[in-house]
Amino acid sequence: MLTIKFIRENPDIVKKDLKKRNDLEKVKWVDDLLKKDEQYRKLLQKEQELRHKRNQISDEINQLKKQGKDIKQKIKEAKELPEKVRELTNKVEELKGGIINYLMRIPNILHDSVLKGKDEKDNKVLRKQGIIKKFDFKLKTHEDVIESLNLGNFESAANVSGKGFYYLLGDLALMETALQKFALDILEKKGFISVQVPLMLRRKAYEGVTDLKDFETMMYKVDNEDLYLIATSEHAIAAMNSNKLFDESQLPVKYVSASPCFRKEIGSHGVDERGLFRVHQFNKVEQFVFCKEEESWKLFEELIKNAEEIFKKLKLPYRVVSMCTADIGVVAAKKYDLEVYMPREKEYKEVVSCSNCTAYQSTRLNIKYQKDKEKHYAHTINSTAIATSRTLRAILENYQQKDGTVKVPDVLIPYMNGVKVLGNKK
Repeated sequence: MLTIKFIRENPDIVKKDLKKRNDLEKVKWVDDLLKKDEQYRKLLQKEQELRHKRNQISDEINQLKKQGKDIKQKIKEAKELPEKVRELTNKVEELKGGIINYLMRIPNILHDSVLKGKDEKDNKVLRKQGIIKKFDFKLKTHEDVIESLNLGNFESAANVSGKGFYYLLGDLALMETALQKFALDILEKKGFISVQVPLMLRRKAYEGVTDLKDFETMMYKVDNEDLYLIATSEHAIAAMNSNKLFDESQLPVKYVSASPCFRKEIGSHGVDERGLFRVHQFNKVEQFVFCKEEESWKLFEELIKNAEEIFKKLKLPYRVVSMCTADIGVVAAKKYDLEVYMPREKEYKEVVSCSNCTAYQSTRLNIKYQKDKEKHYAHTINSTAIATSRTLRAILENYQQKDGTVKVPDVLIPYMNGVKVLGNKK
């Protein structure tokens, strides 16, 4: 989140940014927040003065006792003070709660390069990579390929778990784990530290990393427990260093994690309702970096390049898109998507999301670094390395053969015990 100090000193910057996001309701919040902040500081000072006065009266009563003087008036004053302190404390806490509520919901300040937009059509394509194949036969849907080759089962998954779940079988299940290991190997060689994360987080930890609306729209809660299933390992990695003070020499710290992810979201029709693209549970390899402020934009570009390297080696055509204000969310200052070409629909689909959250998450989580005897909030950057289910769909379409089989990308063959073709058991 933004610090109250930043908003207090830069209200015009915050308002201008909210207008750029077309979030006019929150523009009004800024004035109310500053009003509450002013009241809070005045009442807090008054509360502290009353507490000091209470201690002072206590000392005066002791002195009067020693001198054998009348203490009735002072005792009366002392008895009145606790109620006055209690009333002030309640008002202070109420104002503090209102301030925090605003701070948790006012979005991050966007990077100057982020374009204003009304919808995804206003996103900017930065670059394209790879050759789009021309097929001389009608492509099957990835679901039909899976079922015709007995590589998975959607019907059984729907029966036991509902829509948005799937079974993978045989070589396709092997490919799913091969993609994870392939991505992990690339990133570990680049100095990323592998981490296995808890798959559930408490609400307090989760409030440090995401838009609070996600609790209702995206996340699964465990009944009667203060626990939420993680939507991405990014959240667990960020929370891992809550209240941490790094020395600047320790930064940047780069993590990579392969984990299941759980989300309520699911497509409402067509290929997004049945299949592998938009599902409730999937596996993802995630990059995450804690760094100094002056390093974050360079590392932001590095993380998207790492994801590009993976998809180049898989020989899947893709493009990198810079997201406009309508498509960027609350937490990020800037966001890229990597979209892979899906030949059956002749469309690019998002498979990677890369965000620089600057100090927004670390302010909530109190993650700092020491530099020249001063403490600064760390910057956090996250990027998908590979989301396996969406990548499987891209492979099943882009590598589909006329006989109904699917070639295995060359880089994955060593990870698949030499299997070169899905569906070929000869």
